[in-house]
Amino acid sequence: MAREYLLGVDLGTSGTKTVLFDRLGREVASKSYGYAMHQPHAGWAEQDPADWWAAACATIKGVLTEGGVDPADVKGLGISGQMHGAVLLGPEDEVLRNAIIWCDQRSARECDEIHALVGRERLVEITANPALTGFTAAKVRWGRNNEPEVYARIAKILLPKDYVRLMLTGEYATEVSDAGGMQYMDVPGRRWSGEVMGRLGIADSWLGKVYESCEVTGRVSHRAAALTGLREGTPVVGGAGDNAAGAVGNGIVRPGMVFSTIGTSGVVFAYSDDVTIDRLGRVHTFCHAVPGKWHVMGVTQGAGLSLQWFRNNFCSEEVRTAALLEEDPYALMDREAALSPPCCDGLTFLPYMMGERTPHLDPYARAVFFGITARHSKRDMLRAVMEGVIFSLKDCLGIIEGMGVGVSEVRASGGGGRSALWRQMQADVFGVDITTAESGEGPALGAAILAAVGTGLYPTVEEACSAMVRERSRQSPQEGMNERYMEGYGVYRALYPALAGLYPRRP
Repeated sequence: MAREYLLGVDLGTSGTKTVLFDRLGREVASKSYGYAMHQPHAGWAEQDPADWWAAACATIKGVLTEGGVDPADVKGLGISGQMHGAVLLGPEDEVLRNAIIWCDQRSARECDEIHALVGRERLVEITANPALTGFTAAKVRWGRNNEPEVYARIAKILLPKDYVRLMLTGEYATEVSDAGGMQYMDVPGRRWSGEVMGRLGIADSWLGKVYESCEVTGRVSHRAAALTGLREGTPVVGGAGDNAAGAVGNGIVRPGMVFSTIGTSGVVFAYSDDVTIDRLGRVHTFCHAVPGKWHVMGVTQGAGLSLQWFRNNFCSEEVRTAALLEEDPYALMDREAALSPPCCDGLTFLPYMMGERTPHLDPYARAVFFGITARHSKRDMLRAVMEGVIFSLKDCLGIIEGMGVGVSEVRASGGGGRSALWRQMQADVFGVDITTAESGEGPALGAAILAAVGTGLYPTVEEACSAMVRERSRQSPQEGMNERYMEGYGVYRALYPALAGLYPRRP
């Protein structure tokens, strides 16, 4: 049998990871390349698209070399990417400014303008979501209001992964799962909305062609082949936004399956056969990467970011010790946190490091430790951070269940999937089994699965997942722990309403 390989490129916030898989989803080689996030002001977040392209080139070339693979045996490539970023290009495809990325909070005023121009209810009806600072449309409108000289030169608006696609193929294209998060899309209809674009002054020519996630959108150009080591003409499929790609890579392609991931942000993602919309806008409805399907997604802004902040500022000893032991510092931190009791003797953490989306839609929210006493230690604070993140995901899950979306099993990924302690917290707080997939590379594997379908190795996404995704572990709720955690969750839920009026009303 001829050798058949697939590439998944996962363009994240802290770096890009490219993974080479065989047709059964087994990892052959993996490479990562990091880059910076720039924060010129509090609440702002930007990145240089040139860094993404450099990372893609380096990691693609790296896995081909490490895997010893003939580029002719790479049947296709899919891209997973951080959602919502605004990449503004001029007439010669020049990048006009650093991309404003998903966690940026500067555009609260622009969200009000979008609601005034389109009508909040009409916007939700068309795009399935209210205007949010995280979405692309508000970022572009901020540019219109604050950088008119840049705005006047716009020829194209692309999402982060679609900029890498352009550099690979020369094509201006996107796909439905990521495009829905721009807020220019008719999400039920899976196409651009002329009504929304017209009211916001967005020219049709500024946006790329929309594909389903497993369709071929272009082929690797001669120039890109020279930079990446890929064969010229290698198919590049639509891929997906990072959450939809992660869901596919974890087999979330049938009813009842929910995907929970803790990366920089935290996400609870539920499959849906139909368009299901929360009219209050607390969770988001987007097109799934499975053709003709949708998903409901709750997002907490500062999940893994909260733990990373705690590590960077308070865990220098753990970082140094882990380096000596050649261990992951987070593994040491897990063991420390496990020594503290559930709910940390009344210590509670709100993980609103970058404002919050689900359920509060408040860019001004800030993180809080509540209930500190003289008996509390660093390890209590560490566990409180981890529990606060899980409570924020519980907020998301509760709203999704309240919309009538069934939940029979939650599959964990990201940092939450690698940490046995975080997985057990999820099982105990959610009250359902928590599973993990054999591959820990959910978004990259999801992108590769979509490439497998687009290039004809499998007929459907569901059949590709059956062949390429396998369960690794399962943890069930511990007896009595859900009731214990619900007491702490009650305190957590009461804190935001009590504090909301005290937050400074600026990013």
